Amino acid sequence: MKIVIIGATGFLGSKLVNEARNRDFEITAIARNTDTIIDKKVNKISVDVNNVEKLTEALKGQDVVISAFNAGWTNPNIYEDFIAGSKSIQEAVKKASAQRLIVIGGAGSLYTTEKQQIVDMVDFPKEIKPGATAARDYLNILKEEKDIDWAFFSPAIDMHPGITTGRTGQYRLGKDNPVFDQNNVSSLSGEDVAVVILDEVESPKHHQERFTAAY
Repeated sequence: MKIVIIGATGFLGSKLVNEARNRDFEITAIARNTDTIIDKKVNKISVDVNNVEKLTEALKGQDVVISAFNAGWTNPNIYEDFIAGSKSIQEAVKKASAQRLIVIGGAGSLYTTEKQQIVDMVDFPKEIKPGATAARDYLNILKEEKDIDWAFFSPAIDMHPGITTGRTGQYRLGKDNPVFDQNNVSSLSGEDVAVVILDEVESPKHHQERFTAAY
């Protein structure tokens, strides 16, 4: 199977590349700068996601496109840049006639109640709210997409470099609400996010919908 990983040098992107490499996928890694990818069996393409024409060429002939695109948490224009970049990726997937798109977003769009999303809670961290709001708003845009077999993944509430569980290969799936363990904790390592995503690639369960996972 031929897969593309966009944002391949980032926190999650690099873990996706490693997991896909261990499963013997034919991998194309896309980032603005791919110099840090040294595995010669990984096809590297340096592309700005906002260059729809060049990105479309890179996606042609691919089975699955995984977007781990992140506009940068310290970027003062993260909201606008994330929406623009995500829409460009979506357009390129359509133009390239790629079979599937899996977008990795954030946990902020998960619902704590029937109507309230995590990003709208009063104690949501202000420093990441613009990025989390962008991911939530892009999910609403993606929900209008009827021509692509897409899926949107919201990680666990606690999913960041500080989660040191590593790769366990164990997780539980959910849809629009956080998955909690017996201690009311929703967490997942970056390595296990890669497991979830590549399991979805190999055995698709979610089509034109959002899903989540945690331990």
